[in-house]
Amino acid sequence: QVQLVESGGGLVQAGGSLTLTCAASGRTAPLYAMRWFRRAPGKERELVAYISRVDGDTIYTDYLKGRFTISLDGAKNTVYLRMMNLNPADTAVYYCNGFTKGDKPESYWGQGTQVTVSS
Repeated sequence: QVQLVESGGGLVQAGGSLTLTCAASGRTAPLYAMRWFRRAPGKERELVAYISRVDGDTIYTDYLKGRFTISLDGAKNTVYLRMMNLNPADTAVYYCNGFTKGDKPESYWGQGTQVTVSS
């Protein structure tokens, strides 16, 4: 089992920045990649960014590219989401996700962290 704990959310003014942190613990070795998702009020959950724990490859939702940066620490058990030039449309609960591949893929979720951007 893997436990994911997000932190770093909060209230920020438009134009500001935040860095979210997701700490993974437990049986993390099989994790293939980590992702950040978000769910804005009244909207579907959407993928924000992806990073491979194997080779560090990253993928971003197109319209967030350039403002958001996903990264891993050296041990690859902590994933960060640096968010810059935030606007009210970025207000959402942000969730960390990690998944494995193979015959029995597993997907793990954190509890989410609220980000609120005021205008």
